[in-house]
Amino acid sequence: MNVSEIRTKYLEFFRAHGHAIVPSAPLVPQNDPTTLFTGSGMQPILPYLLGEPHPKGSRIVDSQKVFRAQDIEEVGDNRHTTFFEMLGNWSFGDYFKRDQLTWCFEFLTKEIGLDPSRLYVTVFIGDEENSVPRDTESAEIWKELFKSKGIEAHDVSIGSEADGYEKGMQSGRIFYYDAKKNWWSRVGEPANMPPGEPGGPDSEVFYDFGIPHDPKYGNECHPNCDCGRFLEICNSVFMQYIKKEDGSFAHLPKANVDFGGGLERIAAAACGNPDVFATDVFADMIALLEHMSGKSYSDSAYTRSFRIVADHIRAATFMLGDGVKPANTDRGYVLRRVIRRASQHAQKLGLSADNANDSALALSSIIVIEKYKQQYPELATEQAYESIKEEIWKEELQFAHTLGQGIKEFERIATANVSGDDAYTLFTTYGFPFEMTQELASERGMRVDEKRFRMLMDKHQELSRSGSEQKFKGGLADASAATTRLHTAHHLLLKALQQVLGNHVKQRGSNITQERLRIDFSHGQKMTKEQLAKVEDIVNRKINEELPVIRSTLPKEEAEKIGAEHEFGAKYPDRVSVYSIGPHDATEEDPKFAHALSIEFCGGPHVENTREIGEGRTFKIQKEEAVAAGIRRIKAILT
Repeated sequence: MNVSEIRTKYLEFFRAHGHAIVPSAPLVPQNDPTTLFTGSGMQPILPYLLGEPHPKGSRIVDSQKVFRAQDIEEVGDNRHTTFFEMLGNWSFGDYFKRDQLTWCFEFLTKEIGLDPSRLYVTVFIGDEENSVPRDTESAEIWKELFKSKGIEAHDVSIGSEADGYEKGMQSGRIFYYDAKKNWWSRVGEPANMPPGEPGGPDSEVFYDFGIPHDPKYGNECHPNCDCGRFLEICNSVFMQYIKKEDGSFAHLPKANVDFGGGLERIAAAACGNPDVFATDVFADMIALLEHMSGKSYSDSAYTRSFRIVADHIRAATFMLGDGVKPANTDRGYVLRRVIRRASQHAQKLGLSADNANDSALALSSIIVIEKYKQQYPELATEQAYESIKEEIWKEELQFAHTLGQGIKEFERIATANVSGDDAYTLFTTYGFPFEMTQELASERGMRVDEKRFRMLMDKHQELSRSGSEQKFKGGLADASAATTRLHTAHHLLLKALQQVLGNHVKQRGSNITQERLRIDFSHGQKMTKEQLAKVEDIVNRKINEELPVIRSTLPKEEAEKIGAEHEFGAKYPDRVSVYSIGPHDATEEDPKFAHALSIEFCGGPHVENTREIGEGRTFKIQKEEAVAAGIRRIKAILT
């Protein structure tokens, strides 16, 4: 059964159970400033799980395009990919656990034909400290489902993933894990959830390929073991709780279901082969690469390169199909990195080309288009077809030129072991990947001073960030007095939001000009007039208290220990600049962090005392609005 057949069976199975089929959202998120790409099947659906009515009703099903840049270094094993499709079905206050788990089991065993004796499931063990009960309901439903197939399903309490390596399988079929493995909310475990945040237990299904356990991963095997025996193929999230003001949990008036199934992983299970690259969507590409290179995928010296080329070209094809172009920033940079990494591994396979029609990478993109054009017709227009092929070829050609220069320089300097400084020059001046420097050195029996290289790279990145700060420090348009006043007010605003709404509030972006400040922050609900008034009052009171604003330079780890706020997803050097506000007797020599009102990682500039923000000015919130699921935005001025 190929991937297209499984996708069709899934969509039609849930259509027959009353679900409306909805199209995949683009890889480029719409109205979501928090992420470059759609990174989960849930991401485009989240507003409806949080209460917004879906135009197609209370039951929907889809197959969502997903790209995860954070997985790029993992690609090369038999299961990780950067791009994949996530099968999803949702209930918005309609059906719940019994229907969901029954349909899931029926789809996997009857529609796909998986052997039920190879399926193992996990459920939530409960959280006594936060009074969230063990999910015995899901466990009992699973027992009934397995019994219908003549299988006695015993449950085993594992706890943490680490516990699993000690406790092992114990002849179990249903395994209880803690909140890190079997609980979902936007902010993680129950203890981290603020009042008003919904969440709930989930139940994962694993396929057993019967591979002997490798003890290097732990003493005993268990479903969440990384040895390769088990592969998670799907997960049902039951959003049934909401956290109350007193910290306890209540049942939501309408509980939701969110199911996510990895299409390629289900296909691997259907084929009985743990290698997702053996599925049809990759097999034709790999066959082409084998033919053009003369190398064999089964040769372990080349397997990883085959996988990286196949995965990265599929990802690049979909990114280009959704309008992303290679560039040196943001999405364009990720795309450029993906294509160039594919080019690098194509060269390891001995592949080179004189034009787009001879390029294994460009030709591989055509295979991707042919495989997916029925489901994603936007790939198959004549304009898209030619554009995708040409963009991949242009990047390949440019990178080949870069590598050629780098190899010449490598040959010049590589008379003995390669110093960290030389490896750094190869990377920064010639764009020569460090991985290739290591491989070329290894071929010649040389060593590379990786420690020195990493140290220079860290310093380079710190200087790059500092240069960026000089241009736009913390989202500042300039360093004028007006902008500086608003920048310090921005710090007071973040602290006031946390005091009024809760500590779940984190900065998700900022932009400050001479006229106004703007902050994006994590919060799931529209703020009330009373809350906005409280926030304004706190900021104005702190301005009038004339608190000192102190800059300190600290090791990053120390800054984190004292609770310094920092922007989500941002990278910081080993030593960081920290600004603290208050208390009254704080000085540069003794900033008194334990009693400071606000502490943030920040490059400045700031006023020296909050009275400089005031001087006849009043802080005023102009607008509060949603910009994405779980992200709010405030615009404010000093008037």
